Amino acid sequence: MTSTFGSSTPVGSSTPVGSSILGYPRIGPRRELKRALEAYWHGTGTRAELLAVGRELQEETWSELAATGLSQVPGNTFSFYDHVLDNALLFGAVPPRFAPLRGEMDDLDFYFTLARGKPDFPPLELVRYFGTNYHYRQPEVDENTTFSLRSDDVLDEFHRAMARDIELRPVLLGPVSLLLLAKVSPTSERDGFAPLDLLDALLPEYEKLFAQLAKAGATCVQLDEPCFTEDRAPEELEALRRAYDTLSTAPLRPRILVTGQYGWLGDALAILAGTGVEALGLDLVAGKVNPDELAKVPGLRRKRLYAGVVDGRNVWRVDRYNTLTYLNKLKDVVPDLVVSTSTSLLHVPYDVLIEYDLPGDVADRLAFAKQKVGEVVALAKALTEGPSEKWRKKPTSVHFKLKHTVRSRVNAIRPEHRVRAPYEERRVAQQERLNLPLVPATTLGSFPQTDAIRQARYELGAGRLEWADYYKRIQEEIADTIRLQEDIGLDVLVHGEHERNDMVQYFAELLDGYAFTHNGWVQAYGSRATRPPILFGDVARPKPMTVEWIGFAQSLTDKPVKAMLTGPVTMLARSFVRQDQPLYETADQLALAIRDEIADLEAAGIAIIQVDEPAIRELLPLRDDGRQEYLEWAVDAFRLATGGAKPETQIHTHITYSGKTSVVDAIERLDADVTAIVATRSIDWVLQAIEERALTRGVGPGVYESRSARIPDIDELDELLTKASESVPLDRLWANPDGGLKTRHYWQLEPSLRNLVAAARRLRRRAEKAGSED
Repeated sequence: MTSTFGSSTPVGSSTPVGSSILGYPRIGPRRELKRALEAYWHGTGTRAELLAVGRELQEETWSELAATGLSQVPGNTFSFYDHVLDNALLFGAVPPRFAPLRGEMDDLDFYFTLARGKPDFPPLELVRYFGTNYHYRQPEVDENTTFSLRSDDVLDEFHRAMARDIELRPVLLGPVSLLLLAKVSPTSERDGFAPLDLLDALLPEYEKLFAQLAKAGATCVQLDEPCFTEDRAPEELEALRRAYDTLSTAPLRPRILVTGQYGWLGDALAILAGTGVEALGLDLVAGKVNPDELAKVPGLRRKRLYAGVVDGRNVWRVDRYNTLTYLNKLKDVVPDLVVSTSTSLLHVPYDVLIEYDLPGDVADRLAFAKQKVGEVVALAKALTEGPSEKWRKKPTSVHFKLKHTVRSRVNAIRPEHRVRAPYEERRVAQQERLNLPLVPATTLGSFPQTDAIRQARYELGAGRLEWADYYKRIQEEIADTIRLQEDIGLDVLVHGEHERNDMVQYFAELLDGYAFTHNGWVQAYGSRATRPPILFGDVARPKPMTVEWIGFAQSLTDKPVKAMLTGPVTMLARSFVRQDQPLYETADQLALAIRDEIADLEAAGIAIIQVDEPAIRELLPLRDDGRQEYLEWAVDAFRLATGGAKPETQIHTHITYSGKTSVVDAIERLDADVTAIVATRSIDWVLQAIEERALTRGVGPGVYESRSARIPDIDELDELLTKASESVPLDRLWANPDGGLKTRHYWQLEPSLRNLVAAARRLRRRAEKAGSED
């Protein structure tokens, strides 16, 4: 008998198929961890209360997963802030510059200091994680870094689970990726030192942990090596080979599963298959490959394959018919198969069933973390026992209703719609209109969201506050923000974004084609979580989205107030996006909506409009293949959004930093009049690019780190601006933070901005003095 799914494997094959996932959300279904963390940080909660919340979330997770029927349950997936930082500290990799604090603080407070900083100790850098919306704190090492295993927490969780008859598969960051994700500490004095130089010193600590886990009863350990889904140099691939040749011959160890999440492992797959590790996990969503190609990988057939066919990064249900057909073909190539998720489920919300007002046709197509676990279990059962009749029937394609007007506008786009007047012509017109000083000081949009404003927004949504009362409260907050900025002395003001909950969600709620959750929270970093909207249909703008608020703010001051919009690529990257059409088509739909908003802002007299694209790098393919094509359509979408702006309207944008030449070129091709760049502690590449005339427009290199609680002093900001002025002509240099200020407190924000303004004025006065002497 032959399977109806195109495999020679009999239906109901006696060969069992396992089921597992690679990780799970950890902030709590109702953001319990966020509340406990912030209570502890603000002094309203105790250490014991925080630890109790963490322990409860940890135990609830592996108890619930065990109850679903998964054949393996991952462990060590909980974190109080960030798993990359956890792994660095697990092996004793304390950044040298924090060593003076080590003996002064308990372990928990020291951990939070690394993540959040304190006076004179800036936090570890916050870096985006493999094109996802998650950020990690980047470990710092130098040639003197020593490793020392601190495994108490990992072993404690394992023993607690075993006491409930649940065997966990501990999840760790693999040694090579741990070092590749680290940066060279500023304390390093060895020329040419690279974190990977420490690999031979790190591997014995992994072997010690393996021995401890094996003695505790662990039969398998998961090592994630996501760095190898990116292009890697020969010496890095050789380091991977050396690492797993060593670890797989450790004298006492569990079985080793090595996963490659977020893309295709490429050359690393054959290397890992040639080592003694027992199992490999592949992301077969972002890196789907024909089973015939896998059959050519020497040694792979003798491994256990964790087939990541359930998407860990998007919220749409799996296509059961096609996925099961694919898995059957895969099982012919690698008989020892485990159905799994493509990545950790950290990147999706907990449970779609607690959402009470999603449109029915949308909700029926969604799978959050709990539903994805169910899909994994169901697929494994269908492979082992044979599919039910409903699995055998190939589904018909179903599309959401299309908007003819939107489709017609997209079809009518011409190249000239993406082009503005030449920059030099715009520059003259804008300065004549704005009359800004050298090195204008500004912010990038958001001001702190006070408890009162959050409560007002909640009461409005719950129907306990009238719109007129809410509107008045927001106007009062905007007025206070304008007065504060004028008092501080900023040159270009913002309205503060008090009416907005999140930069993407706010606009999504005002556009057609989006659906929203109430509890669909996804961790961004630490206690910060977002609710990505669900982009399921054609996008259109029913009415202006920001004009009323920005116009009111501008009426309160003679200084220019900058309008704040979210760019089309960031709207894509920070949403769960439909999969029935190419991303570039959806990006153009979003761009047209933003273009209309810019026209309305201009008509209202707004002279400066910022179109934020901090996420333009997030969708960049991890490998060179496909990057140029992506950057072309991403830049085209931005230029479509801004291409209708008048020459005298100054267009700003905000970009996350990147030293990649292709991204630097893309920033230039965006053709924004001013680009603010997240580069507080990585400013050198920006300045080098400007010196090489790769960036020729206005630049705000981001000299004040907005996500840190510390207050930069005037001298520090003056030093950074002065360094920037050596590469950027003063008439193109801006002084600004590197991001929005929503998460700060006013007691942090006000002195920081006053110092920023003072530093900009210092530089201005020196330039004016030098000019008068000439």
